[in-house]
Amino acid sequence: MATASATAIMTSTDEQIQRDVLAELKWDARVQPNEIGVAVKDGVVTLTGWVDSYTKRWAAEEAAHRVRGVKAVANDIEVRLPISAERTDADIAAAAVRALEWDAFVPVDKLDVTVSKGWVTLKGEVEWQYQRQDAERVVRRLSSVKGVSNLITVRPRLTPSELKGKIEKALVRSAELDAERITVEVQGSKVILKGTVRAWAEKEEAERVAWSAPGITSVENRITIMP
Repeated sequence: MATASATAIMTSTDEQIQRDVLAELKWDARVQPNEIGVAVKDGVVTLTGWVDSYTKRWAAEEAAHRVRGVKAVANDIEVRLPISAERTDADIAAAAVRALEWDAFVPVDKLDVTVSKGWVTLKGEVEWQYQRQDAERVVRRLSSVKGVSNLITVRPRLTPSELKGKIEKALVRSAELDAERITVEVQGSKVILKGTVRAWAEKEEAERVAWSAPGITSVENRITIMP
């Protein structure tokens, strides 16, 4: 009887998450919710369907992650560009370089851009994680782009102990987090986060804080969600 009750609670929770994800998709002006299917099992959301731009695919994934109780998102949404939006790989590559040149936060001279069948691959080396993220953000918003592989690396600059101290202080400064519930471990330029938070948004915020430290090349987020 207890097992049946536990199953019922889990099913109810998954159904609530599904309703909330669908509501969040409807709320996000960048997405047409009727284009996207949502399935939930044990807190893991699977998105299906097809959209006419990579930006919509990304926006749908972001919307699902914002919902309380979501543990992970599998994005199986397909990008199908309309005939009028099709561009050659050379055109997309040229547009990507121009867009990166116009972004003040991206050192375009340190990056290489490759395009194959509409899929953009970014390579190179930068000093800060926000530069790596900004380069991807700029490119994925271009029309005709079907996907982005961000292979840009971040060059380590500080010792592990210095990085640990900076991240711990940043966690304390964040109004969205209870820093006492989170522990930070640094191995070289890799950060491991442990502890518990109340929602996915807090877990994501802790990871964002860790990535904001200079020279971080990897963040392993082991924080668990306990509403």
